[in-house]
Amino acid sequence: MGAEALRALLARVRHEVLPARPTEEKVLAHVPRDVVIAVTASPVRGLEPTLGLTERLTAHGHRVVPHVPARLLRDDAHLKEVAERLRAAGVDDLFVPAGDADPPAGPYDAALPVLERLGELGRPFADMGITGCPESHPLIHDDITVQAMRDKHAHATYIVSNLCFDPRVLGDWVARIRRRGVTLPVYVGVAGPVQRAKLLSMATRIGVGESTRFLTRHASWFLRFASPGGYDPGRLLARGTDALTGPSAGVAGLSAGRLNRNLPTP
Repeated sequence: MGAEALRALLARVRHEVLPARPTEEKVLAHVPRDVVIAVTASPVRGLEPTLGLTERLTAHGHRVVPHVPARLLRDDAHLKEVAERLRAAGVDDLFVPAGDADPPAGPYDAALPVLERLGELGRPFADMGITGCPESHPLIHDDITVQAMRDKHAHATYIVSNLCFDPRVLGDWVARIRRRGVTLPVYVGVAGPVQRAKLLSMATRIGVGESTRFLTRHASWFLRFASPGGYDPGRLLARGTDALTGPSAGVAGLSAGRLNRNLPTP
């Protein structure tokens, strides 16, 4: 029964991609059109690469979920422009983290005001996702991150969890948010295997130094990535199958994510 449940979970995976130059070609060559593609956003490059790649992939028939971090929005007019542009491209699902741009580009420093403003604009997207934090956030208390999910509950339709490498922590977090009345379906963030040198090189190249600093604060994570066989996403899911596939868990699927998304604020 556990194996069948795990197979069902693996059948519901959305893939996060960077809005980098070769991404479009790689997605078209390797990703079936029935797989959801989430396009991340960089505080260094801004929203334009995300919006452009989203438009091109949707034009090729892919279902795309762009990330629109609150801290990259300049003002209300910018938010309205982004929403209209994405709707014109056929996007009906939006992921809204706070983001880690510091300082923010405009008045939005958290996701909730953006979600509220989108509601005032007539809720142009059928689905909207928010962030969940299974691992303790380095800057924010756990109770605050859970309360933030509750505050955004009325505006969102699902949660995407940040990456987590401990099945016990992940299972405890899912149970805890359910006890706190957070009922939105969850997509569990899962990282693929990656070598430490490649991770650090990528973080430097794409300007996500916070990812490197986060790993530095979490030495056990560093060891999982650096040690041969130390981290295996398959093993993580196998060990967490019971917690993630139980009837009360409400796990809708997986999000094959990247480390940079592990540092948004609520």
